[in-house]
Amino acid sequence: MADIINLLPDNIANQIAAGEVIQRPASAVKELLENAVDAGATEIQLIIRDAGKELVQVIDNGKGMTETDARMCFERHATSKIQTIDDLFSIRTMGFRGEALASIAAVSQVELKTRLRGSEIGTYIEIDNSAVKKQEMCQTAEGTSIAMKNLFFNVPARRNFLKSNAAEMRHIVDEFIRVAMSFPQIQFTLTNNTQQLFYLEKGSLKQRIIAILGQHYNARIVSVKETTDYMNVYGFVGKPETAKKTRGDQFFFVNNRFIKSPYLHHAIMNAFAEMIPADSYPLYVLFIDLDPGHVDINVHPTKQEIKFDDEKVMYAFVQSAVKHALAQFNITPTLDFGLDPGIQHLDAVSKPFTEQQQAQSVNTSLYKTFTQANQAHAIDASSNLKHWKDLYDIGKSNADYSGTETDTMDSPGQETYTTSATTIESRSTATSMIDEGWQDTSIDQKVPVQVHQQYILSQIKSGFILIDQQAAHERILYERYQRAVQETPMATQQSLFPQTLQLLPADAALIMEMLPDLQILGYDLEPFGKGTFVVRGTPADIQSGNEQASIEGLLEQFKNYSHELKVPRREQLIRSMARNNAIPLGKSLSTREMQNIIDELFACAMPNSAPGGKYTYISFKLTDLAKMFG
Repeated sequence: MADIINLLPDNIANQIAAGEVIQRPASAVKELLENAVDAGATEIQLIIRDAGKELVQVIDNGKGMTETDARMCFERHATSKIQTIDDLFSIRTMGFRGEALASIAAVSQVELKTRLRGSEIGTYIEIDNSAVKKQEMCQTAEGTSIAMKNLFFNVPARRNFLKSNAAEMRHIVDEFIRVAMSFPQIQFTLTNNTQQLFYLEKGSLKQRIIAILGQHYNARIVSVKETTDYMNVYGFVGKPETAKKTRGDQFFFVNNRFIKSPYLHHAIMNAFAEMIPADSYPLYVLFIDLDPGHVDINVHPTKQEIKFDDEKVMYAFVQSAVKHALAQFNITPTLDFGLDPGIQHLDAVSKPFTEQQQAQSVNTSLYKTFTQANQAHAIDASSNLKHWKDLYDIGKSNADYSGTETDTMDSPGQETYTTSATTIESRSTATSMIDEGWQDTSIDQKVPVQVHQQYILSQIKSGFILIDQQAAHERILYERYQRAVQETPMATQQSLFPQTLQLLPADAALIMEMLPDLQILGYDLEPFGKGTFVVRGTPADIQSGNEQASIEGLLEQFKNYSHELKVPRREQLIRSMARNNAIPLGKSLSTREMQNIIDELFACAMPNSAPGGKYTYISFKLTDLAKMFG
């Protein structure tokens, strides 16, 4: 039998590896920006065309590369960051695996220009599908310029899986912001299709946060700084009023590397407990510095998921640091004891304490009791309190008599039960209370009843049904929005005073992508530049004054749906709106509101389930109830 195991060619092996490292244009942006940072650059430019599908170019003024290094950097596992296995436990650079440039070269056409500091001439290399097409000397500025063109041109199936330009640009902006936030001492610029989106000058961390998130955060963030022998925590957190219903203003950095950690996020949420609503997310930009030996970053190809050697210690440090910062700036709620003005007019306060009164007070038994050693809880022999045990015995005997049934045996086989009058009276009272409470219920009148402000109980001919009020309303809204998209657009309720909505650049790009569909569904939004929108109107069923919370909640639901389900964008939007605007659990409903939900639910085309598949109601038949009760 012939041998069947062969080594893969380099170009095929590189394409397989590229599937893990370069998943979309934003992945290449992250790797190229981190390489520029590692090169010691103080100015970095990012140029994008066609959401990265046509061009992703990064230009830096770093230390540059020699001719040999420029050729070697595109080989797999070629890196200048580590030399031995021990270096993996002391990594301070952003990259270290040596896979990024090899993966980029495997799925795109790459042009590299680089010149070493102090050199008079640079190097130009052109690579196509991992093969070097051209290498020559060139004249270029100090540093490196690397351009990735026509991403996935040789992997058409991967290119077809890319999202719309707006969605891909949103991911690119996310990666750009994370790197720029991590290094405020470096100047960053982002240009998209000849339009400059960001120009971030060198400065402090606070200046970088305000430049990215908006000027309105200037007086609404507080600094966090805690230094210990094990780790240092520093950065900024937003005041409670900056909390939003959508995520995106949360940044964690470990040794200047952006990470995603639900565990540490939970520590922040605990620090903000009872200061923000349960469905809101606070702003925070926190940096953690610790010995690289205590953290493992070689867990995931994106290096955004890491492991700590002691997560409980990290949790406690982060939570206490944020709590201390909030308390230091008087943001943590405190007890306010108001002084009664009448106290100032009492004799004990307003009149002097004379020597005669002092002598009289010293002779009292109370004074002697509390001034003598070990006598603070002594009971005076003349006091009636010395018989306190007798009171306990009396109460216990009464309880035994009134709360139990005694039996006597008159003759063998015959029992005579004696029940106290108190027991009979208490039973009759309890029975009457149960009867009165049962008569007050409205089940017999076929009126719906709300159970624990979550479910609606309604009687039917064969028994009764239990309706989940949130899931039922979500189904009603979903079909209402579907009709609006397919038939007649929804009515818009114009706001008397239009509101200004400030969003992150990534969320602003997402809103721009959804704008035509939002107008059909009743939203009247107008872009106002730099992530700002003017809300002039909302759907008629949204309460006035709740416009910003509604849009933020819609964005959060949309992003969750886009990650969970592979459905068309318009379908995601309709489902997100239905879930966001549905009646929440815990809301009290009137009888009329409950009846309207019941009527509208069973008028739907699919009343038995919500859009996500959750049951809207469960029915109970009389025959089933009879079996339950035997």
